[in-house]
Amino acid sequence: MKLDAPTNPTSRTEMPSGVASGPGPGLSRVLLVEDNSGDARLIREYIREAETDPASFTVECSGRLAAAISRLAEGGIDLVLLDLTLPDSQGLGTFQMLHAAAPGVPVIVLTGLNDESLALQAVHEGAQDYLMKGQGDGRLLVRAMRYALERARTGAQLAAYAEELRARNAQLEADMHLAREFQLLCLPAQYPVIQAAGASGQSSLKFHHVYQPATGVGGDFFSVFALSDTTAAVLLCDVMGHGLRAALITAVLRGLIEELKPHASNPGGCLAEMNHSLHAILRRTDETILATAFLMIADCAAGEVRFASAGHPSPFHLRRRAGLVVELREHDPAHGPALGLFAEAQFPNCRFAVEPGDAIVLFTDGLQEATNGAGEEFGLERMKNILGARAEVATSTLLSEMLSQTEAFVGGATFEDDVCVVSVDFARGVLEKPLLSR
Repeated sequence: MKLDAPTNPTSRTEMPSGVASGPGPGLSRVLLVEDNSGDARLIREYIREAETDPASFTVECSGRLAAAISRLAEGGIDLVLLDLTLPDSQGLGTFQMLHAAAPGVPVIVLTGLNDESLALQAVHEGAQDYLMKGQGDGRLLVRAMRYALERARTGAQLAAYAEELRARNAQLEADMHLAREFQLLCLPAQYPVIQAAGASGQSSLKFHHVYQPATGVGGDFFSVFALSDTTAAVLLCDVMGHGLRAALITAVLRGLIEELKPHASNPGGCLAEMNHSLHAILRRTDETILATAFLMIADCAAGEVRFASAGHPSPFHLRRRAGLVVELREHDPAHGPALGLFAEAQFPNCRFAVEPGDAIVLFTDGLQEATNGAGEEFGLERMKNILGARAEVATSTLLSEMLSQTEAFVGGATFEDDVCVVSVDFARGVLEKPLLSR
């Protein structure tokens, strides 16, 4: 039979027998929430007898849940021993209200033999442990208290680490978002106007692009710039991999091409200079990093294209008048290696003639290597067929169809690699000089 509850529902009587009366090094303050003064006295005695270090625990007592919650609000409590049956609260709700009031304080539930299921529910909802009244001894109680405190400390450390990780991830996401914004801002906002002699206000060259990074930032980039009134350069680069590392290398390449723009009329020489500078930077790193590149000069006055390739996928030449789609590798039997691999690599210059209405489509391997659920790649043939099947359609529309058909091919999955496609159209009736022989 339980004795009458104490007149004062909150009693801060300290443990007897030499236990310190205030917090000190290694001292844990325990709040015993128990309205049965006999049970409370027995628990204090258990703790006193089982403690090898008399300065480990100090106990305060409370006989009401409301008083216990008020005491917890004052702070300084390290552990709660909680009876689920109190004058002002009974059952699982006792633990739920106390835990909600002080979620960071570990709780050991004290229960009778008939309430073990309630104690288990309390553990499932966050209690550290439960003990059956009338079973065990002081050693069991103290051991459970020590384990509960240690688990709580470990849990608090893990929560702090998780919060720190969350904050760092949030900062990283913000940085990635900002980097993506910068990358998008670096894409051409408008294209140069290139006019062949006799052209009436309209640009003789039309440019279009599709750009879609696989992650927040990408390793693909391109640049379009005028070299003269009748010539324009198009550079397309693909850094190995994607993400922040690839984005950093693209930033380096962007800086290099800005310096080398005056020399871009010689595509092979320009790529050689980029390669030499990039190799000097990358050789200081521990990992192999490379970038493919394709530099093309579209010359309206000469009616031709000059180009050099650094291990880059061969662009397509859409010959609308002939109804053909040709890969430029036919004009490039021995292109150079990817940028950054060899310090003194050479990149041969190549050239071929174009006709009014022709288009050149440059791309990175993101579309070509897009893979469906069966492990099959989209491939060059599908890309070529899209261009050839509706050659009369505007090139910008063909690029959109190429992207949408690739997305359908992979079944809506995200692309594993960055996607970048750039096209150059030679407007009809504007090429000034006779065509070069094919």
